[in-house]
Amino acid sequence: MHETFRLPELEIGSIKLDFPVVQAALSGYSDWPMRVIARRLGACYTLCEVMLDQFVLKVKQRHKTRRFLYVTDEERPVGAQLMGADPKQFGPAALRLVEAGFDVIDINFGCPVKKVLGRCRGGYHLSQPDVALEIVQRTRDAVPGHIPVTVKMRRGMDDTAESRDKFFGILDGAFDAGVAAVTVHGRTVEQRYVGPSRWSFLEEVKRHVGERTILGSGDLFRAQDCLDMLAQTGVNGVTVARGAIGNPWIFEQARALARGEKLPAAPSLWEQREVILQHFRLAEQVYGSVRCGVPMRKFGIKYSALHPQWKEVREDFARVKDLSDWKVVLDRWYGDDSPGRYPSLEAHLGKRGCDEAA
Repeated sequence: MHETFRLPELEIGSIKLDFPVVQAALSGYSDWPMRVIARRLGACYTLCEVMLDQFVLKVKQRHKTRRFLYVTDEERPVGAQLMGADPKQFGPAALRLVEAGFDVIDINFGCPVKKVLGRCRGGYHLSQPDVALEIVQRTRDAVPGHIPVTVKMRRGMDDTAESRDKFFGILDGAFDAGVAAVTVHGRTVEQRYVGPSRWSFLEEVKRHVGERTILGSGDLFRAQDCLDMLAQTGVNGVTVARGAIGNPWIFEQARALARGEKLPAAPSLWEQREVILQHFRLAEQVYGSVRCGVPMRKFGIKYSALHPQWKEVREDFARVKDLSDWKVVLDRWYGDDSPGRYPSLEAHLGKRGCDEAA
């Protein structure tokens, strides 16, 4: 038996969570099916993929777009992440997300994608504290008091002293405006996903804010990584990003380690098959049986990382178009039970390489 790790309590405003390892917002991935699978496998809280304020204000509950505002009781509590440029639009957009059923509003000040920065969204706001804090205040003022508002940040635009000062100005100002928690990713916006996440900065941030709630992010690909970040930095919780795509078992594995148990064996091929099928059936509910094959393809590619013959399985999943194709892949590669594997970074991240860990 391993020594039991004493976990900190995690509270996000009025929301009390029984475990401090949660699923991050993942653009293009953390839709309703992925969130539900994560909840079934041990995640106590998940975040929807990031949505633009303009989109939220215009989107209608039509079949092709209803997945963005689709929330069910099984996944509660669930957060919605909001991104945009105009502070005036954040309040109305946040209110619509609350009306759709989301329990938390998370503001994205962390996205480092070039086209996002070019439109003065996401991580760009770390360069303009006044605008960032106006966004926070307008959002906090717009939604009911019992709905927590949180913020996602990177450690700054770059590693200059000016960027550092702006980071802490936004951090302190956000808490003063009433946010319930701040998630900090240990890379800069300029750094994007290259190089290691600086966990020592997370430790510094937690010391700075004292009793206020900080969640850490960056380089969490194994269950042990989650516990290591909690132990080394003192943050209140951690958010698993790409480490959870195709590996929702990471949450129950982290729970097992926290109980002092040995790391569970990687899920067997039949265990993987059952979860993959569950995921597809959930996707059918929001995308429809005809359309869900293509959006599920990217998940199949990620799930393949746990298969001993992951390269061949990945190639087959990449050609999936519909349920019949999906079943062919499962029958071929998951028909006989055998032990699974823990994915390597190469298998998990694919062609973009190990330096781009989220």
